[in-house]
Amino acid sequence: MSGTEIITAAVLVIGDEILSGRTKDQNIGTIAEHLTSIGIALKEVRVVGDDAPEIIAAVNALRARYAYVFTTGGIGPTHDDITADSVGAAFGVTVDIDPRAVAMMEPVYAARGITLNAARLRMARIPAGAELITNTVSAPPGFKIDNVFVLAGVPDIMKSMLLAATERLRTGPKVNAVSIVLHRAEGDIAELFAAHQAAYPDVTMGSYPSFAGGSYLTELVLRSSDSIRLEEARAGLVRQLTEQRLL
Repeated sequence: MSGTEIITAAVLVIGDEILSGRTKDQNIGTIAEHLTSIGIALKEVRVVGDDAPEIIAAVNALRARYAYVFTTGGIGPTHDDITADSVGAAFGVTVDIDPRAVAMMEPVYAARGITLNAARLRMARIPAGAELITNTVSAPPGFKIDNVFVLAGVPDIMKSMLLAATERLRTGPKVNAVSIVLHRAEGDIAELFAAHQAAYPDVTMGSYPSFAGGSYLTELVLRSSDSIRLEEARAGLVRQLTEQRLL
């Protein structure tokens, strides 16, 4: 459901392997792009290790501040997968093997000749009162409790859960973006760009420099949910850059 209310979200990435650099996160960009496309503004990303007090504190801080929180990682079958227990603790509820989750897993595992042993049953442990999120890739579900969506860390599985969770999300106005690429360094256009931002405070503007082929490039990106206002800001900026021979 779309409206004029700005719906906000945060992502909490969980895992020692992310902090150590052993695993390179691939989920933040996927989530950010998806949320932007459906009208939800991603406002914050945090990364914490496999440490229960840190996970609990982060979940409680983020769920109080934003409309939605998406966690990734820590819901596998090993001893260090403690996200479900930590989220349960954050909400003050018990975490047990959920028959609904087992029912999702059993036929898939049987068809693949995989034994549903004690380790794999850890992935069926769900906080009391949570809704399940379908996993079409490997079967063990994620879950939603209040405004917190707990997703897998494996990118393909995370994406399947994110798509399954989308129908449960309220959405706001979609943000449109336009960009202008200049063969200039940021310092050449900084003052003009700052003045233009001040003239259009309702249009978010950002400057993104790069260096390629021995020359500087600066991409100016303008974002707004109001397409008319966005075009006015873009046209005005192009006009000023042209007049000062910066474009």
